[in-house]
Amino acid sequence: MELYVDENIKNTERVFPQQGRYGYKRYDMNENPEGLPKDFVDSVLKEITPEFLAVYPEPDRFLNKYADFIGVKYENVLATNGSDMAIRYILETFGEHGKEVITVAPSFEMYWVNCCILGLKHVPISYEEDLSMDVNKIINAINPDTRIVVLLNPNNPVGNVYTEKEIQLIINKAKSMNAIVIIDEAYHYFYPNTFLQYALQENNVIVLRTFSKLFSLAACRLGVVISNPEIIHYIKNAKLTFDVNSFALLFGEKIIDNPQLIENLISTEKEGKDFTLKSLKEKRYECKDCRGNFIFVKPKHNASIIAQKLETEKNILVHPYSNPLLKDFIRVSTGSKKSMQVFLDAFFEVDSKD
Repeated sequence: MELYVDENIKNTERVFPQQGRYGYKRYDMNENPEGLPKDFVDSVLKEITPEFLAVYPEPDRFLNKYADFIGVKYENVLATNGSDMAIRYILETFGEHGKEVITVAPSFEMYWVNCCILGLKHVPISYEEDLSMDVNKIINAINPDTRIVVLLNPNNPVGNVYTEKEIQLIINKAKSMNAIVIIDEAYHYFYPNTFLQYALQENNVIVLRTFSKLFSLAACRLGVVISNPEIIHYIKNAKLTFDVNSFALLFGEKIIDNPQLIENLISTEKEGKDFTLKSLKEKRYECKDCRGNFIFVKPKHNASIIAQKLETEKNILVHPYSNPLLKDFIRVSTGSKKSMQVFLDAFFEVDSKD
């Protein structure tokens, strides 16, 4: 028996995240190492009743609150099952089989993965050897076959950001070729500069936000698409009816209802990151603030070996790289000063050994 399998899916090579991470101290996937305050979580869980579980999700209450929270209208926002599902919907809606999707490289893998699955041509624009990005390379790559241009601001993993002028040049070039521009702001609040206004003013711009990073809801899966009403309408047509679960929507609402909680999350991560970078520099480590809730550190020994030793000897997960541009670094998620002291103590001990 020979089953039919879509050729694009058949030929897509996937590497899924490591499993069995629950027992580790996790600094490898840009999650909050400690999560939301327990008293806040407990207060939300009290609202989950048998009746709550029996009802299909209704996102509109969350969306109306979220729209007010960021200063837009309900018609400008759409909730999705994490921003990675938003990526799938957008590429399905505005991509064209065999046509091009431009991203920088390396970048968040779900862009090129979805290109493979959907039969779109991924066009990666490489970083320079010093990890800078020549924006002219992006602009010059946009052509009549381009359907989507992807900009992560800041980018994961390198952490570069774009200026107002650069964004305007890219948007205008894309518009001249009838292409959509995605501005992925997953790390907004860690890096507060935003290009949200372009999603509202332009007819070809989409901004993505997530509740997995600062808001610490990676387990619940909640993302938001922000754009003009026409684009939101088209993406909504592609969207599954109940793709965002009620737990995510409830926690999202309660976070928005607690501005002091948000301020505390921002200040706590900033204090922890500043402390970590200062501690590393005092010991003469080469390190880089990647503007999201993560940093790059260059160990004194082989980066992949140090990552492995942290896992096996200290029960700590960090992210090493095989990419030639990044192979000398590990990426470390940042959180509270307390959680970063745990990482630093283990890292200094492991990296000091011959």
